[in-house]
Amino acid sequence: MTSHEYDAIVVGGGHNGLTHAAYLAKAGLRTLVLEKNGGVGGAAITEELLPGFQFTTFSYALSLLRPEIIHELNLVDHGFLPLMMPSSFHPTGDGDYLLFGDDHQQNVQEVRRHSRRDADAYERYHRDLDRVCQAIRPLFDNPPPNIFGNDPEDAVDVKWLLDHLGGLDQKTVHDLVRLLTGSAADWLDDYFEHEAVKGYHASSSIIGSKVGPMSPGSGLVLLFHKMGEHDGHLGSWAFHKGGNGGFTQVLARAAQAYGAEIRLGAQVTDLITEGGKAVGVALEDGTEFRAPVVVSALDPRRTFLELCDPRELPLDLVDNIRRMKFRGVSAKVNFALDSLPVFPALPDTVDHYGGFLNIGPTMEYVERAFDAAKYGWYSERPFIDGAIQSVIDPDMAPPGKHVMSCFVQYAPYELRGSSWDAERETFGDRAQAVLESHFPGFGDLVLHREVVTPVDIETRTGLTEGNIFAGEFLAPQMYFFRPAPGWSQYATPLDGYYQCGSGTHPGGCVIGSPGRMASQRVLRDLGR
Repeated sequence: MTSHEYDAIVVGGGHNGLTHAAYLAKAGLRTLVLEKNGGVGGAAITEELLPGFQFTTFSYALSLLRPEIIHELNLVDHGFLPLMMPSSFHPTGDGDYLLFGDDHQQNVQEVRRHSRRDADAYERYHRDLDRVCQAIRPLFDNPPPNIFGNDPEDAVDVKWLLDHLGGLDQKTVHDLVRLLTGSAADWLDDYFEHEAVKGYHASSSIIGSKVGPMSPGSGLVLLFHKMGEHDGHLGSWAFHKGGNGGFTQVLARAAQAYGAEIRLGAQVTDLITEGGKAVGVALEDGTEFRAPVVVSALDPRRTFLELCDPRELPLDLVDNIRRMKFRGVSAKVNFALDSLPVFPALPDTVDHYGGFLNIGPTMEYVERAFDAAKYGWYSERPFIDGAIQSVIDPDMAPPGKHVMSCFVQYAPYELRGSSWDAERETFGDRAQAVLESHFPGFGDLVLHREVVTPVDIETRTGLTEGNIFAGEFLAPQMYFFRPAPGWSQYATPLDGYYQCGSGTHPGGCVIGSPGRMASQRVLRDLGR
């Protein structure tokens, strides 16, 4: 075996590619990871853009990472250290706020300050949503059945799905269908009356998606983001020590400990095939690597339309991938701050900075932010999901200084009549003005500002149109149909060519499931 021959090659060193490579290497395969950038991580990186200030440029929190991955890859031994984000702070737009923490009863009382009726509904809301989450967890953590296949195993898988759904109570099934097909607004209106309470919960329904909380399909996004957990706590979030770049470094160490090799600055341009079978890859500089298994951790468009020759694929698959919706609408605005901002109603505490800052005061505010995106423009008053990460991990900034990571919507990939090069700083000004309106004097604290547009996300990470989920969360693009009907089980029509990116089931976020479940498919096909 020469130095350019391996048992498996993984294209892309993001978190799914690293997870996948670690599992293959653990199973004894000589595995090579090829990453185009100068460091691993993909969209989950941490960068020092200002001396002493660590920025989570793109992805910025952990929640949906599956607990099995932590244990099966012994990630704790390689430095896995999640820091819980115990609070969520939501300014209501009138000088007041909602502040949620770990204590459920205190959260009920916090809602009661605004609405006695909503406090009474709060328990019912979470109970009903948790029941739906528990019902779909087995679907979330297992490959989708191939409902289009003729193999006897496909029939067994379909029967399992029908039996599982048939065992659920009527209300849970109805709630599930409502969330998968309807709007978050319709769902939330059944429980809450106070606009700020609805606005807080609606924020989970629009993350990374070209929908507003009143759009059909936003219920699915809401449900997906409630599937996360840490230490068995459903819906909880954490921040990894050193940011998500710290987490992907943990994955890289785990993969290398099992024997995987990682090459950086290795831009893969072509899949090499012989007789309809994948046999290796070629780099931009002409270097070739050979392996009987090639796995793409890239998004579906790059996996099927760029790495390989579409003429080698079935026409219906190519057509489906070409129609797949990406439409990135998310940007990041990251700040280095001279000190902590002050919220006037809470001048003498920093407890509200222990987790997320949710700047979307009401459901109507978020929906109006979405209005501009419908017509190809960015929000004048955007929704912001922020975190002052140096409060959670003080090593992210010099003593007394802070870094603030802001996820901002809406910022369409394509701007009508302009470009992001022309609009970048104006958009950053819009986001900063929103923060100034809630935290007076915020602008005076800014030492450095970084504006990351969807075009930047695409250029640096390879995510098509800057879509953070490698394909929008729309019902026709999920489960059986992710990334395309008949190809939701990580294989491709080319023998030896597989997919393990976020464009496969169950989807995006720093979750790892696509990498893990794709490895199970590869190892099964190899008889391992």
